[in-house]
Amino acid sequence: MRDWRKYLDPRALSRIGRLELKARLIVEGYISGLHRSPYHGFSVEFAQHREYAPGDDIRHVDWKVYGRSDRFYVKEYEEETNMRVYLLLDVSESMDYGPPGGLTKAAYGRHVAAALAFLALRQQDAVGLTLFDDQVRTMIPPGGTRGQLQTVVSALEDVAPARPTALGDVLAQAASDIRRKSLVVIISDVFDDLDAVQAGLRRLRHRGNEVILMHVLAEDELAFPFTRMTRFEGLEGTGEALVEPSSLRKAYLAEIEDFTAQLRKRCRQDRTDYVLLSTAQTFDVPLATFLAARARSRAR
Repeated sequence: MRDWRKYLDPRALSRIGRLELKARLIVEGYISGLHRSPYHGFSVEFAQHREYAPGDDIRHVDWKVYGRSDRFYVKEYEEETNMRVYLLLDVSESMDYGPPGGLTKAAYGRHVAAALAFLALRQQDAVGLTLFDDQVRTMIPPGGTRGQLQTVVSALEDVAPARPTALGDVLAQAASDIRRKSLVVIISDVFDDLDAVQAGLRRLRHRGNEVILMHVLAEDELAFPFTRMTRFEGLEGTGEALVEPSSLRKAYLAEIEDFTAQLRKRCRQDRTDYVLLSTAQTFDVPLATFLAARARSRAR
């Protein structure tokens, strides 16, 4: 049996070329590791039979029809479809950071966005994508057709982080643009003014949207593993400095811990799901968070 779960490892995925294939492998790896199907309990109604095709799940074969006709037919179902998923991916310059030989935050975000799009479309939801830095650069309206995944993936593959971010402004614009209650997933390092970010999140929630903030940071940013004299080059016009890491480590770690704690607190105040992701972390965390939020939305 193929070990799908190895594809949850970002290092393994970095060796695969096609983003669409990576998205499928992430999802299959996650689902194969579950004890229960994430689709259990969804409302489905029988629609029709169609002839079996290679690759169809044999659990859907109608054996009674086979007994009468000596031919294989599978049952097709109409799933309840009442969710729109908006994926908002930060492609600002700060997202272009990553450790040598590892995924950048932008690359990690692309994988997460592609996997969530694949999963949502597989569950018969409509998916849209917004790429942004200090303004919206690409906006793909939600769709649930077979070609939507390729449209989303093609946009993700064109990502080239180069500009500063203005997450708060983009969230405010998204709140105005999204006219129907939806599930909004924001993937960003959130290097922006927290008051502006909170105001944007608050506007999205005020309009009845379910919101997940996936806070992506590089492992270096979280652990500060540097030990030798290091030249740090700031992104988004913040300059550079040659420093002795040991003199900064304690203060830096306290600062990053305070920043993430403040962001988590503000999200909790406005009933926004917050999940902190390291680029070294496997993809089961964002997928589990997404499925949990989706289940809550469907229960309302």
